[in-house]
Amino acid sequence: MASRLLLVADTHVPKRARQLPAQVWDAVEQADVVFHAGDWVVPELLDEFEQRSKQLVAVYGNNDGEVLRSRLPEVARVTIEGVRFAMIHETGAATGREKRADANFPETDVLVFGHSHIPWDTTSPGGLRLLNPGSPTDRRRQPVCTYMTVLVDAGQVLDVELVTVRNRLRGPG
Repeated sequence: MASRLLLVADTHVPKRARQLPAQVWDAVEQADVVFHAGDWVVPELLDEFEQRSKQLVAVYGNNDGEVLRSRLPEVARVTIEGVRFAMIHETGAATGREKRADANFPETDVLVFGHSHIPWDTTSPGGLRLLNPGSPTDRRRQPVCTYMTVLVDAGQVLDVELVTVRNRLRGPG
């Protein structure tokens, strides 16, 4: 049976947004598995994701302090519907990313990452799919805030969709 995945990263609550938009929470609750690629900022957001997600796969980011780092790994690995996923917050510069990912994640079908706030969907020379969902709260130089949904079944990635956040909530300042 197919699994619906939600990919989010760089939520930066409460620094870049006071809270996540309702649209994102709705997506969390609809997903079979939620991936969060780091930069939570506060552990309370992790607590809420743990409560609302059917299954949560999570890593810490460069903006996450000791409490989050003590609860989360730098790299997470999971197999869902026969698809081997790895997730890390930061992969380095865009130039050469695919080759580095091939070298660093050889036993992986899909690498999920964040950090740049720039949506990314490419396939490496070795066949590794690289996905960055952007940020649902801090678009930086992007036109809109985003997250991704993914459908996997029987060892295949069937669909990847970049979703625009319609009502972004602004943070303090």
